Amino acid sequence: MLDFRNLWNPNEPSVADIDKIERKIKKLPKGMILRLGGMTDCFQPIESKYKVTYNTIKLLNKYGIGYLIVTKSNLIASDEYIKILDKRLAHIQITVTTTDDKFSLKYEKATIPSKRIEAIEKLQKLGFDVQVRLSPFIEEFIDFDILNNIKCDKILVEFLRVNSWIKRWFNIDYSKYTLKQSGYSHLQLKDKIKMLKKIKNYKEMTICEDVTNHYLYWKKNINVNKDDCCNLRKV
Repeated sequence: MLDFRNLWNPNEPSVADIDKIERKIKKLPKGMILRLGGMTDCFQPIESKYKVTYNTIKLLNKYGIGYLIVTKSNLIASDEYIKILDKRLAHIQITVTTTDDKFSLKYEKATIPSKRIEAIEKLQKLGFDVQVRLSPFIEEFIDFDILNNIKCDKILVEFLRVNSWIKRWFNIDYSKYTLKQSGYSHLQLKDKIKMLKKIKNYKEMTICEDVTNHYLYWKKNINVNKDDCCNLRKV
């Protein structure tokens, strides 16, 4: 999104000032959880050079502020970052959109899925609050034998919402996306429920949802934490 709005130049990036970041973090109330990686990935390759996310995590630890990291990178599971992650404060969601490494390279400039899965399993084994983030969940992109054998307790599912921009990215059948809400086209609830039945072996599954009545259904019938669809571990 930043790219097509001409707000991002990968050759001459605008690097955040860590001092300004600290001044903002100091004002945050303890007990809140700050999300890193909402509109853009906080573990892009450039992080290896500038370490802005690394130093931000250290500041969040210093001031006792919780953080939710959402990424398509396996860098978060490198020994360098694991050393600074505070298990009391860190929540990690690693996005998987397809289980096919070669296919992912067609539309994602990110770490291949197999490496992300390795990172998920490493963080799970070390006792971190980590989840597979199946986002967006496109049934045709998933080998369910691979997905259902990831060694992770938790999975978060976010269904695809479709607009004209999304249709440029994915070459799929959009005929079932017939429900309109908030400028997007969505699957009907019955289709979502049918898709979810293919996901197995996770101790906890939660659904991140935009459609109002669908959200209420997941909250009542699926989501483990009724007040938090991200299902972050309580300490």
